[in-house]
Parts: sequence; C-alpha cells; structure tokens
Amino acid sequence: MSDRYDDFEGLDDLEEPCDFPPEGASDDAEDGLLEEELRQAAAILDPVPAGLRQVAVDAFALHDLDARVAELTFDSLVDAIPVRGETDPPRMLTFRSDTVTVDVEVTADGLIGQLLPPGPAGIEVLSGPRAHTRLTADDMGRFTGAAPPAGPFALRLRTGGEVVVTEWLRA
Repeated sequence: MSDRYDDFEGLDDLEEPCDFPPEGASDDAEDGLLEEELRQAAAILDPVPAGLRQVAVDAFALHDLDARVAELTFDSLVDAIPVRGETDPPRMLTFRSDTVTVDVEVTADGLIGQLLPPGPAGIEVLSGPRAHTRLTADDMGRFTGAAPPAGPFALRLRTGGEVVVTEWLRA
C-alpha cells in the first residue's frame, strides 16, 4: 500500500461501528431552542424587508384552492419568429386550462384579450401588493385594460361558477 493509507491501518479490526452522531447528542427540545436562536439571529442580522413580507402575505392570500390553473402555452418573447422592421412588437400570451383559453396582448397602452369559449367573465389583473385592476369580458369574451401591468402579474377569471388563475409572468 502507499504511504497515504498508513494512517488507516487497523480500521477493519474495529469490533463495533462508530455511532455518528453519538446517541443522546441532541434531542427535540434542544433542536427547538437552536432553531429559535437562529430565527432571532436572522431577524436581527438579516431582516426580511417589509415590502417583501407584504408581497408574500398577499401572494398567500391570493391562493384559491378551488381555482384551476391556466398554463402558459405560448409567449411571443420565446416562441414567436421576429418580424422584420418591427421595433416594439406587442407581447402575445396564450394560457390554457381544461375549460378555457385566454389570449392576451400586452402593449405599452395596456391589455387586450379574449376568452375562448366566448362569454362574459370578471377578470382581475393581479400584481402583488398593488390593488387589483378589475376588467370585464363582454359576451364575445373580449376585454381591455388601460394600464399595462408593471412587474409580475397574473389574471384571475371568474366565468360563471368557475375560477381560473393564470401562471405569474413578468410584464
């Protein structure tokens, strides 16, 4: 054997294996105290900003157990072929759930969209801690919003008795 392994000679002769961590080294009460001390230290040394805490609380409050999630199936930033000569094309998004498809165009002037199958719906533009913008889709499923969302946003649709929430995106 080489010299590197000389320190390990005789390890095969041990009668019982080493116990790591040693029995009784820590119990649930000590773990709880350690966890509390670490929380206090983190609160003092690296506190969570109040704005971030409010966004987290609002995001949890937006959680709707009965809502269906509409997944993003098309995003023109990722999936579209660039158009020659177009300097600032609108962003086109398509969300799909089992029962509804939402097509949305995001421009500097706001949102334009349509629901399929067409029909009236209440729509909320969710944007974190800010107040929700409320839109209404007409009988053809069309809706518009005057202000484009700034930062992360999602749409919550209420069509009849069903609630559908889109994935969150950054505008």
